[in-house]
Amino acid sequence: MLPLQEWMGHTIVVDLRSPYVALGTLARFDEHHLLLTDADMHDLRDSSTGRENYVVESKMTGVKRNRKQVMINATEIVGVSRLSDVIDE
Repeated sequence: MLPLQEWMGHTIVVDLRSPYVALGTLARFDEHHLLLTDADMHDLRDSSTGRENYVVESKMTGVKRNRKQVMINATEIVGVSRLSDVIDE
């Protein structure tokens, strides 16, 4: 989890096993959970936009916050990246 320490305070994208994607500021983490603040917990079933398009749109327009905080179980995480590392070309 070394990169996560460097990403503290950055906006990150958390891809989950379920049809959810979470975006927010990494506030805390341990081997079991991530805590995001000013977060968007987005259920991809609620729109016709796919995961990648939603993330790219969020990079361009900003995170659509719907949670002050969200705790994510590490066993559900498929991938984590900084929003600034998302390619929007």
